[in-house]
Amino acid sequence: MTRKPDRPLNTCATIREVDYGTEEATLRAIRFEVFVDEQSVPAEIEMDDRDPHCIHLLASLDNNVVGTARIDIEQSGKVGRLAVLAEFRRRGIGRELMARCHELAERHGLSEVWCHAQEAALPFYSGLGYRITGEPFDEAGISHRKMTKALTPQEV
Repeated sequence: MTRKPDRPLNTCATIREVDYGTEEATLRAIRFEVFVDEQSVPAEIEMDDRDPHCIHLLASLDNNVVGTARIDIEQSGKVGRLAVLAEFRRRGIGRELMARCHELAERHGLSEVWCHAQEAALPFYSGLGYRITGEPFDEAGISHRKMTKALTPQEV
C-alpha cells in the first residue's frame, strides 16, 4: 500500500466523549455529509432511536470537528456510525475513534465488540482485529457483514 506524503497517518486527533442532546447537530452534520451525501443512505434512517442510548465520540483537528463514532453498550458493544470527513481520511482518525470505542467497551466490562461493516471497509476493520462472523446483508442499500473483535482484558 502506498501512502501519500501529504496525508500522514498518526494525526493525533482530539477524541472526546460528547452528550448526544448537546451535540446532536454536530453529529448529524458529519454523519449526513458522509452517509447521506456521499453514500446515498436515506436521510430518514441515518439518525435512529438508538442514538440517545449510545456513547458518542467526536474527533477534532485544529478545532475542526472531522469525525464521529458511537458505541451502544446496551447492545453488547455495537460500534457504529464511524464517519470521517473525506478530506481527513487515511490519517488514522478512524483508528483513533475505534480505539476509544474499544476502551469504553472495556471500561463497561465487555469482552468483545461488534459492528455491521460495509464490505468496502472490511480491510479497515480486519486491520483492527475484527473478524467476519456473518453472511453479507443489505443495510441502507449497501452490502455489510457482521464483524466481531475480542477485547484484551484490562488489569485492574
